[in-house]
Amino acid sequence: MTKEVVLLDLWLSPFGMRVRVALAEKGVEYEYREEDLGNKSQLLLQMNPVHKKIPVLIHNGKPICESLVIVQYIDETWKDKAPLLPSDPYQRAEARFWADYIDKQIYSCGRMLWTTKGEEQDAAKKELKECFKLLEEHLGDRTYFGGDNLGFVDVALISFYSWFYAYETCGNFKMEEWCPKIVSWAKTCMQRESVSKSLVDPLKVCHDFVLPRRKTLGLD
Repeated sequence: MTKEVVLLDLWLSPFGMRVRVALAEKGVEYEYREEDLGNKSQLLLQMNPVHKKIPVLIHNGKPICESLVIVQYIDETWKDKAPLLPSDPYQRAEARFWADYIDKQIYSCGRMLWTTKGEEQDAAKKELKECFKLLEEHLGDRTYFGGDNLGFVDVALISFYSWFYAYETCGNFKMEEWCPKIVSWAKTCMQRESVSKSLVDPLKVCHDFVLPRRKTLGLD
């Protein structure tokens, strides 16, 4: 490894994308290594022997695993620029709570939406809408979940923007009609170079991965 910061990742991973956003916000240069999860590299297996998953951030030869842990590590290590977590202990705890909620609810409901059909898909669609509505309430009239600046919760959620089109296509709905505030928030985030250059084109996620995968699963 030639660089002191290396990211083992997969192009369409929302968990990897949030790490990319955090690194870009901090202005950290790093080496990106695309992983083939069907044929995992020895480096990935060595650096994440427990879960054997991406993303893994390697900093000076030491691995940090799990995306939210990685984002917190980035925030604490490169603390001189663009703080992501608030300094107040209660606000930090609240931000961690909502980021955890996003991981547990948005990811699982979204995955269920595009990997099922019929009643199961309808149930996932209903639950996903409720999750986004709750996040919309939490956002309120703020520009970002972090207030006036991009914060930890924003970084946690914005990576799923690359998957919005796939959710809409598979579930036959429009996010703009469901939760206009979330869509408006996402567009504001996308005006930041750190976000726009880190996120994958939603059409690519849908047409190059999700729809072919649904066919493989016999859903279309």
